[in-house]
Amino acid sequence: MTEIQLLFDRIAPVYDRLNDWLSLGQHRIWKQMAVSWSGAGAGDTCLDLCCGSGDLAVLLSQKSGPQGRVCGVDFSAEMLQVADKREKPWLYPASPIEWIKADALNLPFPDNFFDAATAGYGLRNVTDIPQCLSELRRVLKPGAKAALLDFHRPANPMMQSFQQWYLNGLVVPAAKNFGLTEEYAYITPSLEKFPTGPEQVRLAEKAGYSHATHYPLAGGMMGVLVVTK
Repeated sequence: MTEIQLLFDRIAPVYDRLNDWLSLGQHRIWKQMAVSWSGAGAGDTCLDLCCGSGDLAVLLSQKSGPQGRVCGVDFSAEMLQVADKREKPWLYPASPIEWIKADALNLPFPDNFFDAATAGYGLRNVTDIPQCLSELRRVLKPGAKAALLDFHRPANPMMQSFQQWYLNGLVVPAAKNFGLTEEYAYITPSLEKFPTGPEQVRLAEKAGYSHATHYPLAGGMMGVLVVTK
């Protein structure tokens, strides 16, 4: 088991609460935007890659409806247990969700399988981003889209300073209250190694996508890479 797998296993029980508190609930809006950009619709077979606690998968299930299907994939067994216990919305007819423990670099699906895909805070944590993008492209149907939400390094120096203050001054101290200082302190170094939006677009084009666009959010502190096979 890799170090990053162990990390996500440890944070699984408090992951949703911390996300809500630290983003003031904004992460829910960003995830709704990602689902919209994925193009998921009624009857679709959808993938939520690096699904974590499953909130994006649930949103996809609402889009695909009772005739659709959603696969939530993650390498953390603890996260998948949290996802499986997530309360499903009762107001909307939703598609069934299958939770699958698997590696994002070696997905257990045939070629041209999914109509749409999402990923929330997953691309930054894979060990090989080009391979992940290539593997995602393989399982998408021709013309299908994927929307990948993650942290982003702002271009504006003032926003860069704010992001550093936010991560080091708010996120890490909040995580410390749960005994998870080390687990959340990793975000800053992971961001430093993570490709910028334009770099992500170039990587997607190199992986063979017909179109790729990166949308900065929250003053550039977040971003969504939207790719089309």
